[in-house]
Amino acid sequence: MVIKGELIDNRYRIIRSIGEGGMANVYLAWDTILEREVAVKILRGDLADDEKFVRRFQREANSASTLRHPNIVEMYDVGEDNGKYFIVMEYVDGKTLKSLIKKRGALNLNEALDIMLQLTSGIACAHDSYIIHRDIKPQNVMILEDGRVKITDFGIAMAINSNELTQTNSVMGSVHYLPPEQASGSGSTIKSDIYSLGILMYELLTGKLPFKGENAVEIAIKHMKDPIPSVCEINSSIPQSVENIILKACAKNPKNRYDSVSEMHEDLKTCLDPLRFEEKRLVYKYPEHNIEDTKTITKLESREIKNKLGEDDVSDKSDKKINIALKIVGVVCVSIVFIGLIFILIFSSNKTKNVSVPDGLEGLSEKKACKKIEDAGLICSVKYAYDKEYEEDIVMKVSPRPQSKIKEGNTVTITVSSYEDTIEVDNYVGKKLDIVKAELEGMGIRVVATPQKYTKEDKKEENTIVAQSVKKGERLQKQSGVIELTYVTLVTVYPDFTDGTYTRDSIQQFCDDNGIKCEFIVEEDNNYNEGDIMLQSRAIGDEVKSGTTLKITIATNTKPQTPDVNGEDGEDN
Repeated sequence: MVIKGELIDNRYRIIRSIGEGGMANVYLAWDTILEREVAVKILRGDLADDEKFVRRFQREANSASTLRHPNIVEMYDVGEDNGKYFIVMEYVDGKTLKSLIKKRGALNLNEALDIMLQLTSGIACAHDSYIIHRDIKPQNVMILEDGRVKITDFGIAMAINSNELTQTNSVMGSVHYLPPEQASGSGSTIKSDIYSLGILMYELLTGKLPFKGENAVEIAIKHMKDPIPSVCEINSSIPQSVENIILKACAKNPKNRYDSVSEMHEDLKTCLDPLRFEEKRLVYKYPEHNIEDTKTITKLESREIKNKLGEDDVSDKSDKKINIALKIVGVVCVSIVFIGLIFILIFSSNKTKNVSVPDGLEGLSEKKACKKIEDAGLICSVKYAYDKEYEEDIVMKVSPRPQSKIKEGNTVTITVSSYEDTIEVDNYVGKKLDIVKAELEGMGIRVVATPQKYTKEDKKEENTIVAQSVKKGERLQKQSGVIELTYVTLVTVYPDFTDGTYTRDSIQQFCDDNGIKCEFIVEEDNNYNEGDIMLQSRAIGDEVKSGTTLKITIATNTKPQTPDVNGEDGEDN
Protein backbone atom coordinates (compact mmCIF):
# COMPACT_ATOMS: atom_id res chain seq x y z
CA MET A 1 0.00 0.00 0.00
CA VAL A 2 1.23 3.49 -0.91
CA ILE A 3 0.35 6.43 1.34
CA LYS A 4 0.50 10.21 0.93
CA GLY A 5 3.97 11.58 1.69
CA GLU A 6 5.72 8.25 1.10
CA LEU A 7 9.10 8.58 -0.63
CA ILE A 8 9.59 6.11 -3.50
CA ASP A 9 13.19 5.25 -4.40
CA ASN A 10 14.30 7.99 -1.98
CA ARG A 11 13.28 10.54 -4.63
CA TYR A 12 9.57 10.60 -5.60
CA ARG A 13 7.27 11.89 -2.86
CA ILE A 14 3.66 10.72 -3.24
CA ILE A 15 1.10 13.54 -3.32
CA ARG A 16 -2.17 11.72 -4.08
CA SER A 17 -3.76 8.88 -6.04
CA ILE A 18 -4.88 9.84 -9.56
CA GLY A 19 -6.02 6.49 -10.98
CA GLU A 20 -6.45 2.77 -10.46
CA GLY A 21 -6.39 0.01 -13.05
CA GLY A 22 -6.25 -3.72 -13.47
CA MET A 23 -2.46 -3.69 -13.85
CA ALA A 24 -1.26 -0.77 -11.72
CA ASN A 25 -2.17 2.21 -9.57
CA VAL A 26 -1.09 5.72 -10.56
CA TYR A 27 -0.01 8.50 -8.20
CA LEU A 28 0.86 12.15 -8.60
CA ALA A 29 4.29 12.67 -7.05
CA TRP A 30 7.00 15.31 -6.67
CA ASP A 31 10.48 14.63 -8.04
CA THR A 32 12.62 16.01 -5.21
CA ILE A 33 15.75 16.15 -7.36
CA LEU A 34 14.49 17.81 -10.56
CA GLU A 35 11.72 19.66 -8.67
CA ARG A 36 8.80 18.80 -10.93
CA GLU A 37 5.51 16.92 -10.83
CA VAL A 38 5.57 13.38 -12.20
CA ALA A 39 3.19 10.44 -12.46
CA VAL A 40 4.34 7.27 -10.70
CA LYS A 41 2.71 4.02 -11.81
CA ILE A 42 3.19 1.17 -9.32
CA LEU A 43 2.50 -2.42 -10.34
CA ARG A 44 -0.29 -4.22 -8.54
CA GLY A 45 0.85 -6.57 -5.77
CA ASP A 46 -0.06 -9.89 -7.43
CA LEU A 47 1.85 -8.97 -10.60
CA ALA A 48 4.87 -7.88 -8.57
CA ASP A 49 5.04 -11.44 -7.18
CA ASP A 50 5.37 -12.92 -10.71
CA GLU A 51 9.13 -12.98 -11.29
CA LYS A 52 8.85 -13.77 -15.02
CA PHE A 53 6.38 -10.94 -15.55
CA VAL A 54 8.54 -8.47 -13.61
CA ARG A 55 11.64 -9.27 -15.70
CA ARG A 56 9.76 -8.74 -18.92
CA PHE A 57 8.10 -5.61 -17.56
CA GLN A 58 11.44 -4.06 -16.61
CA ARG A 59 13.09 -4.98 -19.92
CA GLU A 60 10.31 -3.66 -22.13
CA ALA A 61 9.56 -0.61 -19.99
CA ASN A 62 13.22 0.36 -20.22
CA SER A 63 13.01 -0.03 -23.99
CA ALA A 64 9.87 2.15 -24.14
CA SER A 65 11.61 4.84 -22.06
CA THR A 66 13.74 5.63 -25.12
CA LEU A 67 10.69 6.87 -27.07
CA ARG A 68 10.60 10.63 -27.67
CA HIS A 69 7.51 11.98 -29.43
CA PRO A 70 5.10 14.86 -28.64
CA ASN A 71 2.12 12.45 -28.70
CA ILE A 72 3.65 9.83 -26.39
CA VAL A 73 3.78 10.26 -22.61
CA GLU A 74 7.48 10.40 -21.80
CA MET A 75 8.85 7.74 -19.43
CA TYR A 76 11.57 9.04 -17.11
CA ASP A 77 12.50 6.16 -14.86
CA VAL A 78 11.86 2.45 -14.16
CA GLY A 79 12.80 0.75 -10.92
CA GLU A 80 12.00 -1.20 -7.75
CA ASP A 81 11.76 -0.01 -4.15
CA ASN A 82 11.09 -2.50 -1.34
CA GLY A 83 9.14 -4.84 -3.61
CA LYS A 84 7.25 -2.01 -5.36
CA TYR A 85 7.93 -2.03 -9.11
CA PHE A 86 7.32 1.39 -10.59
CA ILE A 87 7.45 3.53 -13.72
CA VAL A 88 7.97 7.29 -13.47
CA MET A 89 6.53 9.26 -16.35
CA GLU A 90 5.50 12.68 -17.53
CA TYR A 91 2.50 14.00 -15.61
CA VAL A 92 -0.28 14.89 -18.05
CA ASP A 93 -2.96 17.20 -16.68
CA GLY A 94 -5.87 16.13 -18.87
CA LYS A 95 -8.65 13.58 -19.28
CA THR A 96 -8.85 10.25 -21.04
CA LEU A 97 -10.27 10.03 -24.53
CA LYS A 98 -12.79 7.51 -23.16
CA SER A 99 -14.19 10.08 -20.71
CA LEU A 100 -14.49 12.61 -23.55
CA ILE A 101 -16.46 10.14 -25.69
CA LYS A 102 -18.74 9.27 -22.76
CA LYS A 103 -19.42 12.96 -22.19
CA ARG A 104 -19.94 14.08 -25.79
CA GLY A 105 -20.70 10.95 -27.81
CA ALA A 106 -19.62 11.17 -31.45
CA LEU A 107 -17.05 13.88 -32.16
CA ASN A 108 -17.26 16.03 -35.27
CA LEU A 109 -15.29 14.90 -38.31
CA ASN A 110 -12.46 17.43 -38.01
CA GLU A 111 -11.95 16.69 -34.31
CA ALA A 112 -11.86 12.93 -34.91
CA LEU A 113 -9.39 13.24 -37.80
CA ASP A 114 -7.14 15.57 -35.77
CA ILE A 115 -7.01 13.04 -32.92
CA MET A 116 -6.34 10.15 -35.33
CA LEU A 117 -3.51 12.06 -37.04
CA GLN A 118 -1.84 12.61 -33.67
CA LEU A 119 -2.35 8.98 -32.63
CA THR A 120 -0.97 7.53 -35.87
CA SER A 121 2.01 9.89 -35.69
CA GLY A 122 2.85 8.66 -32.18
CA ILE A 123 2.31 4.97 -32.88
CA ALA A 124 4.34 5.23 -36.11
CA CYS A 125 7.25 6.57 -34.03
CA ALA A 126 6.96 3.58 -31.67
CA HIS A 127 6.85 1.13 -34.57
CA ASP A 128 9.95 2.75 -36.08
CA SER A 129 11.66 1.85 -32.81
CA TYR A 130 10.36 -1.75 -33.06
CA ILE A 131 7.89 -1.22 -30.21
CA ILE A 132 4.29 -2.48 -30.49
CA HIS A 133 1.75 -1.01 -28.08
CA ARG A 134 -0.66 -4.02 -28.03
CA ASP A 135 -3.32 -2.26 -25.96
CA ILE A 136 -4.53 0.77 -27.92
CA LYS A 137 -7.85 1.97 -26.53
CA PRO A 138 -9.29 5.39 -25.53
CA GLN A 139 -8.61 4.60 -21.86
CA ASN A 140 -4.88 4.75 -22.73
CA VAL A 141 -5.10 8.09 -24.57
CA MET A 142 -5.00 11.44 -22.74
CA ILE A 143 -6.43 14.69 -24.12
CA LEU A 144 -4.98 18.00 -22.95
CA GLU A 145 -6.90 21.28 -22.78
CA ASP A 146 -5.24 22.54 -25.97
CA GLY A 147 -6.32 19.44 -27.91
CA ARG A 148 -2.98 17.65 -27.84
CA VAL A 149 -3.06 13.86 -27.59
CA LYS A 150 -0.76 11.78 -25.37
CA ILE A 151 -0.55 7.98 -25.65
CA THR A 152 0.26 6.19 -22.41
CA ASP A 153 0.82 2.68 -21.01
CA PHE A 154 3.54 1.58 -23.45
CA GLY A 155 5.63 -0.22 -20.82
CA ILE A 156 2.74 -2.10 -19.23
CA ALA A 157 1.00 -2.82 -22.53
CA MET A 158 4.11 -4.53 -23.87
CA ALA A 159 4.79 -6.44 -20.69
CA ILE A 160 1.35 -8.04 -20.94
CA ASN A 161 1.33 -11.01 -23.28
CA SER A 162 -1.66 -13.11 -24.38
CA ASN A 163 -2.44 -13.81 -20.73
CA GLU A 164 -3.73 -10.25 -20.49
CA LEU A 165 -7.21 -11.56 -21.22
CA THR A 166 -7.22 -13.28 -17.86
CA GLN A 167 -7.01 -9.94 -16.05
CA THR A 168 -10.68 -9.60 -15.13
CA ASN A 169 -10.50 -5.86 -14.42
CA SER A 170 -9.17 -4.99 -17.86
CA VAL A 171 -10.51 -7.63 -20.22
CA MET A 172 -13.83 -5.98 -21.06
CA GLY A 173 -12.04 -2.71 -21.81
CA SER A 174 -9.39 -4.27 -24.04
CA VAL A 175 -11.49 -6.88 -25.86
CA HIS A 176 -13.54 -4.17 -27.59
CA TYR A 177 -10.37 -3.19 -29.50
CA LEU A 178 -8.92 -6.71 -29.83
CA PRO A 179 -7.52 -7.68 -33.27
CA PRO A 180 -8.87 -11.00 -34.65
CA GLU A 181 -5.40 -12.57 -34.73
CA GLN A 182 -4.93 -11.89 -31.00
CA ALA A 183 -8.39 -13.25 -30.22
CA SER A 184 -7.55 -16.47 -32.07
CA GLY A 185 -4.22 -16.92 -30.29
CA SER A 186 -1.75 -15.59 -32.87
CA GLY A 187 1.03 -13.19 -31.99
CA SER A 188 0.87 -9.40 -32.23
CA THR A 189 2.39 -7.38 -35.09
CA ILE A 190 2.30 -3.73 -36.09
CA LYS A 191 -0.90 -4.59 -37.97
CA SER A 192 -2.53 -5.50 -34.65
CA ASP A 193 -2.06 -1.89 -33.52
CA ILE A 194 -3.52 -0.73 -36.85
CA TYR A 195 -6.71 -2.76 -36.23
CA SER A 196 -7.13 -1.23 -32.76
CA LEU A 197 -6.63 2.27 -34.21
CA GLY A 198 -9.41 1.56 -36.72
CA ILE A 199 -11.83 0.49 -33.97
CA LEU A 200 -10.93 3.61 -31.97
CA MET A 201 -11.58 5.79 -35.06
CA TYR A 202 -15.01 4.14 -35.48
CA GLU A 203 -15.83 5.00 -31.86
CA LEU A 204 -14.73 8.63 -32.30
CA LEU A 205 -17.03 9.10 -35.32
CA THR A 206 -20.08 7.24 -33.97
CA GLY A 207 -19.80 7.58 -30.19
CA LYS A 208 -20.22 3.82 -29.77
CA LEU A 209 -18.36 0.53 -30.19
CA PRO A 210 -18.84 -1.61 -33.32
CA PHE A 211 -19.14 -4.94 -31.49
CA LYS A 212 -20.99 -5.59 -28.24
CA GLY A 213 -21.87 -8.73 -26.32
CA GLU A 214 -22.78 -10.14 -22.95
CA ASN A 215 -19.26 -11.41 -22.34
CA ALA A 216 -15.74 -11.13 -23.67
CA VAL A 217 -15.99 -14.38 -25.66
CA GLU A 218 -18.99 -13.15 -27.60
CA ILE A 219 -17.27 -9.84 -28.40
CA ALA A 220 -14.01 -11.55 -29.44
CA ILE A 221 -15.86 -13.88 -31.83
CA LYS A 222 -17.57 -10.88 -33.42
CA HIS A 223 -14.15 -9.32 -34.01
CA MET A 224 -13.15 -12.48 -35.85
CA LYS A 225 -16.36 -13.04 -37.83
CA ASP A 226 -18.59 -9.96 -38.17
CA PRO A 227 -17.91 -7.16 -40.67
CA ILE A 228 -17.56 -3.76 -39.06
CA PRO A 229 -20.78 -1.70 -39.36
CA SER A 230 -20.81 1.22 -41.82
CA VAL A 231 -20.15 4.65 -40.29
CA CYS A 232 -21.65 6.22 -43.44
CA GLU A 233 -24.99 4.53 -42.68
CA ILE A 234 -24.88 5.84 -39.11
CA ASN A 235 -23.90 9.36 -40.25
CA SER A 236 -24.54 10.10 -43.94
CA SER A 237 -22.35 13.25 -43.83
CA ILE A 238 -19.19 11.16 -43.38
CA PRO A 239 -17.44 10.77 -46.78
CA GLN A 240 -16.76 7.29 -48.15
CA SER A 241 -13.04 8.16 -48.23
CA VAL A 242 -13.13 8.42 -44.42
CA GLU A 243 -15.05 5.16 -43.93
CA ASN A 244 -12.57 3.40 -46.23
CA ILE A 245 -9.79 4.15 -43.73
CA ILE A 246 -11.74 2.29 -41.03
CA LEU A 247 -12.54 -0.59 -43.39
CA LYS A 248 -8.89 -0.98 -44.36
CA ALA A 249 -7.58 -0.70 -40.79
CA CYS A 250 -10.22 -3.14 -39.44
CA ALA A 251 -9.90 -5.86 -42.06
CA LYS A 252 -10.09 -9.36 -40.53
CA ASN A 253 -7.28 -10.54 -42.79
CA PRO A 254 -4.10 -8.59 -41.90
CA LYS A 255 -3.10 -8.72 -45.60
CA ASN A 256 -5.98 -6.35 -46.35
CA ARG A 257 -4.85 -3.78 -43.74
CA TYR A 258 -2.38 -0.96 -44.14
CA ASP A 259 1.22 -2.11 -44.36
CA SER A 260 2.22 0.49 -41.76
CA VAL A 261 0.74 3.11 -39.45
CA SER A 262 2.59 5.73 -41.50
CA GLU A 263 0.56 4.67 -44.55
CA MET A 264 -2.64 5.06 -42.51
CA HIS A 265 -1.43 8.50 -41.34
CA GLU A 266 -0.92 9.65 -44.94
CA ASP A 267 -4.39 8.38 -45.90
CA LEU A 268 -5.91 10.39 -43.02
CA LYS A 269 -4.16 13.55 -44.25
CA THR A 270 -5.81 13.38 -47.69
CA CYS A 271 -9.21 11.81 -46.95
CA LEU A 272 -11.05 15.16 -47.16
CA ASP A 273 -9.40 16.27 -50.41
CA PRO A 274 -12.07 17.19 -53.00
CA LEU A 275 -10.60 14.77 -55.53
CA ARG A 276 -11.48 11.88 -53.19
CA PHE A 277 -15.18 12.78 -52.91
CA GLU A 278 -16.06 10.22 -55.61
CA GLU A 279 -14.17 7.40 -53.90
CA LYS A 280 -15.93 4.03 -54.00
CA ARG A 281 -16.40 1.75 -51.00
CA LEU A 282 -13.27 -0.28 -50.34
CA VAL A 283 -13.19 -3.81 -51.76
CA TYR A 284 -10.69 -6.17 -50.13
CA LYS A 285 -7.98 -7.69 -52.32
CA TYR A 286 -7.64 -10.89 -50.26
CA PRO A 287 -10.43 -13.12 -48.83
CA GLU A 288 -11.45 -12.16 -45.30
CA HIS A 289 -12.49 -15.73 -44.38
CA ASN A 290 -12.05 -19.28 -45.65
CA ILE A 291 -15.76 -20.14 -46.10
CA GLU A 292 -15.25 -23.93 -46.28
CA ASP A 293 -13.43 -24.03 -42.93
CA THR A 294 -15.58 -21.46 -41.14
CA LYS A 295 -17.46 -23.95 -38.97
CA THR A 296 -14.32 -25.73 -37.83
CA ILE A 297 -12.43 -22.51 -37.20
CA THR A 298 -15.33 -21.07 -35.25
CA LYS A 299 -15.43 -24.04 -32.87
CA LEU A 300 -11.68 -24.10 -32.34
CA GLU A 301 -11.40 -20.34 -31.84
CA SER A 302 -14.39 -20.29 -29.49
CA ARG A 303 -12.85 -22.97 -27.29
CA GLU A 304 -9.45 -21.22 -27.33
CA ILE A 305 -10.95 -17.87 -26.35
CA LYS A 306 -12.91 -19.52 -23.54
CA ASN A 307 -9.68 -21.02 -22.25
CA LYS A 308 -7.94 -17.63 -22.41
CA LEU A 309 -10.74 -15.81 -20.68
CA GLY A 310 -11.20 -18.49 -18.06
CA GLU A 311 -14.91 -18.65 -18.88
CA ASP A 312 -15.53 -22.40 -18.52
CA ASP A 313 -19.23 -21.82 -18.08
CA VAL A 314 -19.67 -20.81 -21.73
CA SER A 315 -21.50 -23.78 -23.24
CA ASP A 316 -21.39 -25.27 -26.73
CA LYS A 317 -24.77 -23.67 -27.37
CA SER A 318 -22.91 -20.61 -28.68
CA ASP A 319 -21.19 -22.82 -31.27
CA LYS A 320 -24.53 -24.26 -32.39
CA LYS A 321 -26.01 -20.78 -32.76
CA ILE A 322 -23.03 -19.73 -34.88
CA ASN A 323 -23.43 -22.78 -37.14
CA ILE A 324 -27.14 -22.06 -37.63
CA ALA A 325 -26.31 -18.44 -38.46
CA LEU A 326 -23.70 -19.55 -40.99
CA LYS A 327 -26.25 -21.82 -42.72
CA ILE A 328 -28.68 -18.91 -42.97
CA VAL A 329 -25.94 -16.70 -44.42
CA GLY A 330 -25.14 -19.40 -46.98
CA VAL A 331 -28.77 -19.63 -48.14
CA VAL A 332 -28.95 -15.84 -48.44
CA CYS A 333 -25.72 -15.72 -50.49
CA VAL A 334 -27.01 -18.39 -52.91
CA SER A 335 -30.27 -16.45 -53.31
CA ILE A 336 -28.41 -13.23 -54.07
CA VAL A 337 -26.27 -14.96 -56.73
CA PHE A 338 -29.41 -16.48 -58.31
CA ILE A 339 -31.20 -13.12 -58.45
CA GLY A 340 -28.05 -11.51 -59.89
CA LEU A 341 -27.93 -14.03 -62.72
CA ILE A 342 -31.55 -13.26 -63.59
CA PHE A 343 -30.75 -9.53 -63.81
CA ILE A 344 -27.72 -10.24 -66.00
CA LEU A 345 -29.87 -12.24 -68.41
CA ILE A 346 -32.49 -9.49 -68.52
CA PHE A 347 -30.03 -6.66 -69.18
CA SER A 348 -27.95 -8.67 -71.66
CA SER A 349 -30.97 -8.67 -73.97
CA ASN A 350 -31.11 -4.87 -73.88
CA LYS A 351 -29.91 -3.55 -77.25
CA THR A 352 -29.30 0.03 -76.10
CA LYS A 353 -26.45 1.64 -78.04
CA ASN A 354 -23.03 1.92 -76.37
CA VAL A 355 -21.31 5.31 -76.61
CA SER A 356 -17.93 6.64 -75.46
CA VAL A 357 -17.54 9.17 -72.68
CA PRO A 358 -16.12 12.25 -74.47
CA ASP A 359 -12.40 12.88 -74.11
CA GLY A 360 -10.85 16.25 -73.23
CA LEU A 361 -13.45 17.29 -70.65
CA GLU A 362 -10.95 18.08 -67.90
CA GLY A 363 -9.87 21.71 -68.09
CA LEU A 364 -13.05 22.87 -69.82
CA SER A 365 -15.65 25.15 -68.28
CA GLU A 366 -18.79 23.55 -66.86
CA LYS A 367 -20.93 24.80 -69.76
CA LYS A 368 -18.61 23.51 -72.50
CA ALA A 369 -18.10 20.13 -70.79
CA CYS A 370 -21.84 19.54 -70.35
CA LYS A 371 -22.48 20.40 -74.00
CA LYS A 372 -19.95 17.79 -75.16
CA ILE A 373 -21.50 15.18 -72.86
CA GLU A 374 -25.04 15.92 -74.03
CA ASP A 375 -23.97 15.93 -77.70
CA ALA A 376 -22.73 12.36 -77.14
CA GLY A 377 -26.24 11.28 -76.04
CA LEU A 378 -25.41 11.24 -72.32
CA ILE A 379 -26.71 13.10 -69.25
CA CYS A 380 -24.43 15.64 -67.54
CA SER A 381 -24.38 15.69 -63.72
CA VAL A 382 -22.31 18.33 -61.90
CA LYS A 383 -20.64 18.28 -58.49
CA TYR A 384 -18.75 21.23 -57.03
CA ALA A 385 -15.58 21.20 -54.96
CA TYR A 386 -12.57 23.38 -54.20
CA ASP A 387 -8.97 22.62 -55.16
CA LYS A 388 -6.23 25.24 -54.98
CA GLU A 389 -4.64 23.85 -58.15
CA TYR A 390 -7.65 24.86 -60.29
CA GLU A 391 -9.21 28.17 -61.22
CA GLU A 392 -12.95 28.59 -60.66
CA ASP A 393 -15.43 26.88 -63.05
CA ILE A 394 -12.95 24.33 -64.41
CA VAL A 395 -13.66 20.59 -64.73
CA MET A 396 -11.27 18.72 -62.41
CA LYS A 397 -12.55 15.15 -62.66
CA VAL A 398 -14.80 13.00 -64.86
CA SER A 399 -16.62 9.80 -63.91
CA PRO A 400 -16.76 7.34 -65.68
CA ARG A 401 -13.34 8.03 -67.15
CA PRO A 402 -13.09 9.49 -70.68
CA GLN A 403 -13.35 7.07 -73.64
CA SER A 404 -14.97 4.36 -71.52
CA LYS A 405 -18.05 2.69 -73.08
CA ILE A 406 -21.44 3.23 -71.39
CA LYS A 407 -25.07 2.92 -72.46
CA GLU A 408 -26.60 5.84 -74.31
CA GLY A 409 -28.69 7.95 -71.91
CA ASN A 410 -26.52 7.13 -68.88
CA THR A 411 -25.07 9.82 -66.62
CA VAL A 412 -21.55 11.28 -66.67
CA THR A 413 -20.57 13.16 -63.49
CA ILE A 414 -18.11 16.03 -63.69
CA THR A 415 -16.48 17.68 -60.64
CA VAL A 416 -16.14 21.42 -61.18
CA SER A 417 -13.92 23.75 -59.13
CA SER A 418 -15.90 26.26 -57.10
CA TYR A 419 -14.97 29.09 -54.75
CA GLU A 420 -18.49 29.41 -53.34
CA ASP A 421 -17.77 27.80 -49.95
CA THR A 422 -14.24 29.14 -49.56
CA ILE A 423 -12.51 32.24 -48.23
CA GLU A 424 -9.43 34.01 -49.53
CA VAL A 425 -6.63 34.10 -46.97
CA ASP A 426 -5.24 37.51 -46.03
CA ASN A 427 -1.84 38.45 -44.57
CA TYR A 428 -2.35 38.11 -40.81
CA VAL A 429 1.25 38.72 -39.71
CA GLY A 430 1.40 41.66 -37.31
CA LYS A 431 -2.25 41.39 -36.33
CA LYS A 432 -3.62 40.31 -32.94
CA LEU A 433 -4.30 36.58 -32.60
CA ASP A 434 -7.64 36.83 -30.80
CA ILE A 435 -9.13 39.15 -33.44
CA VAL A 436 -7.99 37.07 -36.43
CA LYS A 437 -8.95 33.79 -34.73
CA ALA A 438 -12.49 34.98 -34.00
CA GLU A 439 -12.87 36.24 -37.58
CA LEU A 440 -11.70 32.99 -39.20
CA GLU A 441 -13.61 30.68 -36.88
CA GLY A 442 -16.74 32.72 -37.58
CA MET A 443 -16.33 31.68 -41.23
CA GLY A 444 -15.91 28.00 -40.35
CA ILE A 445 -12.10 27.86 -40.53
CA ARG A 446 -10.28 25.90 -37.83
CA VAL A 447 -7.39 27.87 -36.32
CA VAL A 448 -4.43 26.09 -34.75
CA ALA A 449 -2.68 28.66 -32.54
CA THR A 450 0.99 27.88 -31.87
CA PRO A 451 2.95 30.02 -29.36
CA GLN A 452 6.48 31.17 -30.18
CA LYS A 453 8.52 32.31 -27.18
CA TYR A 454 10.30 35.66 -27.24
CA THR A 455 11.99 37.80 -24.60
CA LYS A 456 11.51 41.52 -23.99
CA GLU A 457 14.80 42.15 -25.78
CA ASP A 458 13.25 40.84 -29.02
CA LYS A 459 10.86 43.82 -28.97
CA LYS A 460 7.82 41.78 -29.97
CA GLU A 461 4.28 42.53 -28.85
CA GLU A 462 2.42 39.85 -26.87
CA ASN A 463 -0.17 37.79 -28.87
CA THR A 464 0.93 39.25 -32.21
CA ILE A 465 0.93 36.83 -35.17
CA VAL A 466 4.43 36.25 -36.59
CA ALA A 467 3.76 33.46 -39.12
CA GLN A 468 0.93 31.65 -40.91
CA SER A 469 0.80 28.23 -42.60
CA VAL A 470 -1.36 29.35 -45.56
CA LYS A 471 -0.09 32.15 -47.78
CA LYS A 472 -2.00 35.30 -48.63
CA GLY A 473 -4.19 34.82 -51.71
CA GLU A 474 -4.69 31.09 -51.22
CA ARG A 475 -8.17 29.85 -50.37
CA LEU A 476 -9.53 27.67 -47.56
CA GLN A 477 -12.73 25.65 -47.67
CA LYS A 478 -15.30 26.58 -45.03
CA GLN A 479 -16.07 23.94 -42.37
CA SER A 480 -12.97 21.88 -43.24
CA GLY A 481 -10.14 24.39 -43.83
CA VAL A 482 -7.31 24.61 -41.29
CA ILE A 483 -4.70 27.34 -40.80
CA GLU A 484 -1.88 27.47 -38.26
CA LEU A 485 -1.10 30.88 -36.78
CA THR A 486 2.14 31.33 -34.85
CA TYR A 487 1.95 34.08 -32.25
CA VAL A 488 4.22 35.85 -29.75
CA THR A 489 4.30 34.83 -26.12
CA LEU A 490 6.74 36.82 -23.99
CA VAL A 491 8.88 35.02 -21.43
CA THR A 492 11.64 36.00 -19.03
CA VAL A 493 14.91 34.07 -19.19
CA TYR A 494 17.78 33.76 -16.75
CA PRO A 495 20.63 36.19 -17.46
CA ASP A 496 24.31 35.56 -16.78
CA PHE A 497 24.52 36.52 -13.10
CA THR A 498 28.28 35.82 -13.12
CA ASP A 499 29.17 38.56 -15.65
CA GLY A 500 30.18 41.02 -12.91
CA THR A 501 27.19 43.37 -13.24
CA TYR A 502 24.93 41.67 -10.67
CA THR A 503 25.01 42.02 -6.88
CA ARG A 504 23.24 40.03 -4.22
CA ASP A 505 20.61 42.78 -3.93
CA SER A 506 19.95 43.01 -7.69
CA ILE A 507 19.59 39.22 -7.94
CA GLN A 508 17.15 39.21 -5.03
CA GLN A 509 15.13 41.93 -6.79
CA PHE A 510 15.07 39.81 -10.00
CA CYS A 511 13.72 36.84 -8.02
CA ASP A 512 11.07 38.94 -6.26
CA ASP A 513 9.89 40.43 -9.57
CA ASN A 514 9.46 36.99 -11.15
CA GLY A 515 7.97 35.05 -8.22
CA ILE A 516 10.88 32.69 -7.68
CA LYS A 517 12.74 31.70 -4.52
CA CYS A 518 16.39 32.67 -4.24
CA GLU A 519 18.90 30.77 -2.08
CA PHE A 520 22.37 32.29 -1.51
CA ILE A 521 25.27 29.96 -0.77
CA VAL A 522 28.53 31.48 0.49
CA GLU A 523 31.76 29.64 -0.35
CA GLU A 524 35.43 30.49 0.09
CA ASP A 525 37.42 30.53 -3.13
CA ASN A 526 40.80 32.25 -3.65
CA ASN A 527 40.15 32.68 -7.38
CA TYR A 528 37.35 35.23 -6.80
CA ASN A 529 37.01 38.61 -5.12
CA GLU A 530 34.84 39.10 -2.07
CA GLY A 531 31.14 39.19 -3.08
CA ASP A 532 31.69 37.85 -6.64
CA ILE A 533 28.92 35.65 -8.06
CA MET A 534 30.58 32.30 -8.72
CA LEU A 535 27.75 29.96 -9.82
CA GLN A 536 24.04 29.92 -10.64
CA SER A 537 21.80 26.80 -10.58
CA ARG A 538 19.66 27.81 -13.60
CA ALA A 539 21.19 27.83 -17.07
CA ILE A 540 21.61 31.11 -18.92
CA GLY A 541 18.70 31.54 -21.33
CA ASP A 542 16.36 29.07 -19.57
CA GLU A 543 12.80 30.28 -19.16
CA VAL A 544 11.92 31.65 -15.72
CA LYS A 545 8.93 29.85 -14.20
CA SER A 546 7.15 31.14 -11.11
CA GLY A 547 7.50 28.99 -7.99
CA THR A 548 10.90 27.51 -8.82
CA THR A 549 14.14 28.00 -6.88
CA LEU A 550 17.34 29.74 -7.99
CA LYS A 551 20.57 28.97 -6.10
CA ILE A 552 23.40 31.54 -6.21
CA THR A 553 26.92 30.81 -4.97
CA ILE A 554 28.84 33.90 -3.70
CA ALA A 555 32.59 34.10 -3.01
CA THR A 556 33.93 35.26 0.36
CA ASN A 557 37.39 35.84 1.99
CA THR A 558 39.04 35.03 -1.29
CA LYS A 559 41.99 37.38 -1.71
CA PRO A 560 43.71 38.54 1.52
CA GLN A 561 45.62 41.80 1.18
CA THR A 562 49.30 41.45 0.25
CA PRO A 563 51.72 42.83 2.92
CA ASP A 564 53.97 45.73 1.83
CA VAL A 565 57.77 45.66 1.93
CA ASN A 566 57.74 46.73 5.61
CA GLY A 567 55.60 43.74 6.52
CA GLU A 568 52.43 45.82 6.97
CA ASP A 569 49.15 45.31 5.16
CA GLY A 570 47.84 48.12 3.03
CA GLU A 571 48.36 50.02 -0.18
CA ASP A 572 51.70 51.14 -1.56
CA ASN A 573 52.87 54.55 -0.39
